[in-house]
Amino acid sequence: MNKPRTAVSPTREEDYPEWYQQVIKVAELAEHSPVRGCMVIKPWGYALWENIQRILDRRFKETGHQNAYFPLFIPLSYLEKEAKHVEGFAKECAVVTHHRLVQGEDGKLVPGGELEEPLIVRPTSEMIIGDMFSRWIESHRDLPLLINQWANVVRWEMRTRLFLRTAEFLWQEGHTVHATEEEAQEETRRMLDIYVDFVENKLAIPVFKGEKTESERFPGAVATFTFEAMMQDGKALQGGTSHFLGQNFSKAQDITFQDKEGNQVPAWTTSWGVTTRMIGGMVMVHGDDDGLVLPPRIASAQVVILPLIHKPEAKEKVLAYCRELKKKLQSIHYCEDLLTVHLDERDMRSGEKVWSWIKKGVPIRIEVGPRELEQNQLSIAKRNKGHKDFEKQSEEELLNSVVDQLEEIQKNLYQKAKAFRDSRVKEVNTKEEFYNFFKKDTGFASCHWSGDSAVEEMVQKDLSVTIRCIPLDGPKEEGTCPFTGNPSSQRVLFAKSY
Repeated sequence: MNKPRTAVSPTREEDYPEWYQQVIKVAELAEHSPVRGCMVIKPWGYALWENIQRILDRRFKETGHQNAYFPLFIPLSYLEKEAKHVEGFAKECAVVTHHRLVQGEDGKLVPGGELEEPLIVRPTSEMIIGDMFSRWIESHRDLPLLINQWANVVRWEMRTRLFLRTAEFLWQEGHTVHATEEEAQEETRRMLDIYVDFVENKLAIPVFKGEKTESERFPGAVATFTFEAMMQDGKALQGGTSHFLGQNFSKAQDITFQDKEGNQVPAWTTSWGVTTRMIGGMVMVHGDDDGLVLPPRIASAQVVILPLIHKPEAKEKVLAYCRELKKKLQSIHYCEDLLTVHLDERDMRSGEKVWSWIKKGVPIRIEVGPRELEQNQLSIAKRNKGHKDFEKQSEEELLNSVVDQLEEIQKNLYQKAKAFRDSRVKEVNTKEEFYNFFKKDTGFASCHWSGDSAVEEMVQKDLSVTIRCIPLDGPKEEGTCPFTGNPSSQRVLFAKSY
């Protein structure tokens, strides 16, 4: 039997990690840069990040947050103020030690002008932002202070993978200050819920939300909350995190305020963030062996119109029709914005043009040629249904129902991903069952755990498995930890991860 033609080689089944890299390439999302471990995000990929920014930024501002910008460089002494923080990031820091280049004896440029104090290239901004907060806050009347920053950060990763883990990446980081512990905890959970709502309803990715174990917490945090998604190879991907920092950072950085009784007290702080990693997660959850599959609500473009012209004399008529159709479509409101519609007027072979857009994952593809104009029946292909499945629709039918059709695609992608995820979550009750599961398969193991960190170390060493989260939703059934025999208050989720 002949192997079906696919746009991506190898397929997911043959080599999932390499399939992922190839999808990034053929969909023209990003590529490796000349700087080791860094990436260049191409326009089709950056449009996804712009959509993520726009939607989340709107949500942040609706909840009272304001945007600001803070320095890329952080003095080394600032990082040292919080012991667990510096310990957690020390191995990932890029350090600037000189401020100019001079010509060496061999004529080559070498660093000159050593700095009095080394500068850390921002791995995260708690310490520099906290220093500014300590200057801005005097009274309880200044609280809460709700700040967000859209920026780049550098974490010197040795093993990199486009979007999932790179030395430099884009993100947003929220930093807030509160008068009470209750307000800070409420903020931490509010932002986690905003992330989860965004990822499930815009990226169509089902997730588990929960708390990280002590060993997996953000360095210096009192509690870290996360949302975890399952990729098509059964591995987990951490989508983003929200941290309750307690008073650890405020005490280290003198973020204090005068309360209503006139006492000078330490504030309560939070931080939270998501990154361009979400784009990688979306590729891995929805992509197929023909390339990218984009959920309509986040897509770089919801619709592409392809004029397919085999006879030169039909060119102007077909193009004129397609331009008018584009105008009509992009005047339609979809979600909170207008439809994004691309018209591909490139002079190239029809088959090549069609496949280029299949690989880019546009939700709806409209093919228009002389026959379509004669019959008043557009050829409509939906990316989630594969490249051979076409529907015939009149222009009127399309314009009246395109929003409903996009929403049906969005719903289908979420339901498909959720069904897959749920099929790969297994309740495990014995150590033998646990080890057999991860030696033979991948997925999430729902298993009791007594809280002993030695268990985490053991399964990570033996199986490369970690506790992804202690779920916040679902029943809190009591049981017995299969590794220690000690009582357990609830099940946690174990998985291999990216």
